[in-house]
Amino acid sequence: MVAEIDPFHAIAISREAHALEAEGRSILHMEFGQPSTGAPAAAIAVAHEVLDTDPMGYWESPALKERIARHYADRHGVAVDPEQILLTCGASPGLVLALTCLFRPGARVATARPGYVAYRNNLKALYLEPVEVACGPAERYQISADALAALDPAPDGLILASPANPTGTIIPADELARIAKVCAERGIRIISDEIYHGLSFGEPAHSMLEYASDAVIVNSFSKYYSMAGWRLGWIVVPEELIGVARARMGNLFLTPPVLAQRAGLTAFDCTEELEGHVDSYRRNRQLLLDALPALGLASIAPPDGAFYIYADISHLTNDSLSFCQKLLRETGVATAPGIDFDPVDGHRFIRFSFAVSTDRVEDAIARMIPWFQAQGGR
Repeated sequence: MVAEIDPFHAIAISREAHALEAEGRSILHMEFGQPSTGAPAAAIAVAHEVLDTDPMGYWESPALKERIARHYADRHGVAVDPEQILLTCGASPGLVLALTCLFRPGARVATARPGYVAYRNNLKALYLEPVEVACGPAERYQISADALAALDPAPDGLILASPANPTGTIIPADELARIAKVCAERGIRIISDEIYHGLSFGEPAHSMLEYASDAVIVNSFSKYYSMAGWRLGWIVVPEELIGVARARMGNLFLTPPVLAQRAGLTAFDCTEELEGHVDSYRRNRQLLLDALPALGLASIAPPDGAFYIYADISHLTNDSLSFCQKLLRETGVATAPGIDFDPVDGHRFIRFSFAVSTDRVEDAIARMIPWFQAQGGR
């Protein structure tokens, strides 16, 4: 029997957007959470050298694993053995790897709703049962320790994301500690998706490793390091899972590209350039927040980090997919429908990504203000 999973509707939106672009339309891509900037200049220079001198092959960089381990010591004050780190072809294989290491088919894994579409669909594809916990404005769209304590029976696992997709919300340090405590007491294994770490606009995000040493961490070079197309990420596993994880990694995915690993090691220390990207996201975020009243969007998730605004459009529509399609066709602005992230209430939400350049955000706002007002959004 083959598992049935839901489509990723933002991909369909993007496909239509590119088709319109091929016809000569001016399209502003705010449907995906991918930086419009490229990899850091020094990383690209290293990649050119590697292409000229290294035949490459199946390889996992010890130096990159050591650098990642040092990052956890410097940034989060936790000791990670480089052998606990497995390099992956981005966070997506990392999530699959984490799930297959921790759970057998039939296990129940809790996630916040709204949440990243691939959590629910990867769980289904691996014959695991998603336990989606509704999280609204009162919970700042994030799962809480109290919500986990109230689940009966306790789930086998939990997938956390802070900052989160699609909302950008960050779980405060004290709440992360409470979540870790509840999970330890109830035997709930934690997967912490930290792919948006580094992209915070107030207090920085904390790693779950600060509170639960047995958590499995998923991270990537795609977001903060602006290397989405390089397909490079990592997971951190507790020592007792190193053998299990390496066996699965070797059979399912082999190794990430050597070219990406070499470039990624350099990218780790391109702080000035990368923080410049964060400054751009901060400006873009503020531009959108300032424009929301003119768009008639009064209810949004707090965008603490990442590069998203998740907005309630229930006063305009009960069909977010059709709304996004109409917005694209009539303005050229591509966005993501909330049904990707929430199959229950997502029909009344839309997600904007502000990972594009500032001039494109300004252009999108100029196009959307009259359009939203014409829909009755003022």
